[in-house]
Amino acid sequence: MKKALLLSVIASTMIMAGGDIAPVEPEVVAPAPVAESGWKFSGQGVLYYETNDDWNSNSRSFFDQESSRANAGIQLTATNDNLISGVGFGVQLNGIGTLGLEENVVSGVMQSADSNLNGGYVSQLYLTYGINNTSFKVGRQELPKALSPFAYSEDWNVFKNTFDAALVVNTDIPNTTFVGAWVRDANYNGYGANMNDFNKLNGNDGVWMLTAQNKSIENLILTGSLYYANDYANILWVDAGYDADIMNIGLQGGFIDPDASNRDNTLIFGAKIESKFNIVNASLAFSHINDGYTSMLNFGGRTSVLYTDMIADQSSNYRIDNNKYVIRANADVLGGNLEGAYGYTNFQNSRPAFKEFDLTYKASITENANIAINYFYKNDGCTYCADEAENAIRFIGRYNF
Repeated sequence: MKKALLLSVIASTMIMAGGDIAPVEPEVVAPAPVAESGWKFSGQGVLYYETNDDWNSNSRSFFDQESSRANAGIQLTATNDNLISGVGFGVQLNGIGTLGLEENVVSGVMQSADSNLNGGYVSQLYLTYGINNTSFKVGRQELPKALSPFAYSEDWNVFKNTFDAALVVNTDIPNTTFVGAWVRDANYNGYGANMNDFNKLNGNDGVWMLTAQNKSIENLILTGSLYYANDYANILWVDAGYDADIMNIGLQGGFIDPDASNRDNTLIFGAKIESKFNIVNASLAFSHINDGYTSMLNFGGRTSVLYTDMIADQSSNYRIDNNKYVIRANADVLGGNLEGAYGYTNFQNSRPAFKEFDLTYKASITENANIAINYFYKNDGCTYCADEAENAIRFIGRYNF
């Protein structure tokens, strides 16, 4: 039985002129071990709609019932950082449905509970404890991408997917954070996903993860993650990101050993440069992936930490044996933020090139309400396929309380 590792070198973003855009990933934030008593309650309401001109048939049009999916959801969260003797508690309940839209407006859902049109599930249920510079969190919880780049909670669907896990964070060494985790189950995220269906990540033993991050050198963040999934996969991920005030630069590379799956090892390399010109933030990213089993880029969902990840990756797997180039630009205009991205994927085999264009607008309507509108186009170059080209429109409205 092989027990190999995955090596990935990732750096954060590269930003020019102005230097007011700081890298979000892969910075690990340690939870405060000092707990305060008292209950905190919060929640959100969600309306989610997506329509596609080519779901199931090239004869479909935007807004046709057969081409559309929708959900309405409500999420309630209660936490107490010091329920008893320093032990904290958190619980989150999600209700999800269609508001009857399936009768004449849509034909499917983005998420469900037990595959029913209407239902509910427990998305988080955990205990916490802190002592000195060490924090513990055990139970069903969200895992951030910065902390766990190969098993994290995605935010593109109605609600985030979650994991049954045990998590330990330690900050005893100055400028250094250590994160250890055992991740057992996940409700896999995707189109039409049953969010009440929690399954073991590797079919038996779960996944062990160790992340270390160091910020001893000014403006430099070094992060590495090691995953061990017995008889399933072994992964090592390393990150190096430098913020030079007017310039940030990123590099990534990796190796995945799928262990018992009898698939080839996966090698990954990429780079990203991001800059700011007046009000426009622009970036150029590149990634290379050789043949392999790249669904392991996220044990619990469809997206990845690759700089070149785009909207189409949420529904399609175009990550094997390719070179991908993505250019992005966004600016605060029209009362919100408008972003455009173009991706070109060139495959190493005989498969035609894959092209994608994304356009996203996000805005705050009130202090608690926000919307996101996405348009995305993809063309897989398959001239003999019915779905060579697709266009889709997505609307998401959220109200936080």
